[in-house]
Amino acid sequence: MSRALATTPISQRQSLPPQLDAARLPAHVAVIMDGNGRWARQRGLPRVMGHRAGVEALKRTLRLCSDWGIQALTAYAFSTENWSRPGEEVTFLMTLFERVLARELEALEREQVRIRFFGDLEQLPEGLQSLIADATARTATNGGIRFNVCTNYGGRRELVRAAQRLAERAAAGQLDPAAIDETLFAAELHTAGEADPDLLIRTSGEQRISNFLLWQLAYAELHITDVLWPDFDEAALHAALLDYQGRTRRFGGVEPRP
Repeated sequence: MSRALATTPISQRQSLPPQLDAARLPAHVAVIMDGNGRWARQRGLPRVMGHRAGVEALKRTLRLCSDWGIQALTAYAFSTENWSRPGEEVTFLMTLFERVLARELEALEREQVRIRFFGDLEQLPEGLQSLIADATARTATNGGIRFNVCTNYGGRRELVRAAQRLAERAAAGQLDPAAIDETLFAAELHTAGEADPDLLIRTSGEQRISNFLLWQLAYAELHITDVLWPDFDEAALHAALLDYQGRTRRFGGVEPRP
């Protein structure tokens, strides 16, 4: 993106820190970007300034993930519950999404980033919907990092929507209910075609997943950090990846004996 992604000269891009094992990086990282409001309050600033700083942190994180060889980054940008926030904050966020996307799209194309948006997008402002459709189409064939932005997204709503679609097909005689399995169900989710996250990072110390990717996070490793999202930087991402590489992923099995 403009400062943190696209205009960084190749010679200045960040190589993988030597403490990290390139062969054991998570292929897909998801982030719950929490703490923008607290960051602003600690500095005596309006909450909107925290959101602006949060955009810079997301750009930074995308740049680092791309440089370090992580294949996909999924960010929780706006939940279905966020509509309950004060109207002026919601309006600001929608305007911010539009401005950032319009400003950064050429950079995303140059950097071969493939961007997709997960959620009930038809409830968003028409101008933002148009920008989302344009960005998705223009980057669809890019071969770089896959950048997924969850906007007006809710995990429970996603699961209900998938169940409804399968039920409709069954009622129409197009699908045998007995044939429904995890593969068919996953194909009805917003994330169809994307591998599940290996690592979930949540900032600001909150220890919950907040209705985010309820199906997809079934076997993700969780990293909770007290760092507020606008302060999430190279050191914080490095720490999260080191934590991940210190885990043994058994997926419900047992660790093999040496």
